[in-house]
Amino acid sequence: MITKLTHAPVLVLDQQSAYDFYVNKLGFRVKLDLPMPEDGRWLTVYPPDQPDFEIILAPVSRSFHTKETTEMLRKLIAEGTFGCGVFTCKDIFATYEELKAKGVEFSKAPTKEFYGTEAIFKDDSGNWFSLAQLL
Repeated sequence: MITKLTHAPVLVLDQQSAYDFYVNKLGFRVKLDLPMPEDGRWLTVYPPDQPDFEIILAPVSRSFHTKETTEMLRKLIAEGTFGCGVFTCKDIFATYEELKAKGVEFSKAPTKEFYGTEAIFKDDSGNWFSLAQLL
C-alpha cells in the first residue's frame, strides 16, 4: 500500500537560476545538491515547514524525451503552460508583499475565493503556482 508522496519534480529551464529562485526568493531549503554522472546535478528543495517533502528541480534537458519533445517542453514551460501546485501560507497578504519585494512575478494578487484567499505566481522558468491561505 502506498503511504505518501515524498518527491515531486518541477521541470526547470536552468537549475542554477531555479536554485536562486526557490532558495533566495521563496525561502526554501536545500535537501540534496549532488553532482550527476553525466550532466547537471540532483537538486531538491523543500518548504521550511515540510522537510519530508522534496521538490526535484529537474532540468528539462535531462528529461526522458526525444530532442524534439524536450525542445517543445522548454517552449511550453517558458510560456507558462504548466501549473505545478499549491503552496500555502499563514498570512497571504504579508507573504505576497514579501515575495513581490524579492522580485517574484504575480499574475493574480490575493483574491478571496470560496476555499480561502489565493494569489498566482510564476517561478523563474515560467511554471505557475497558487499561493493560498486556506480557510
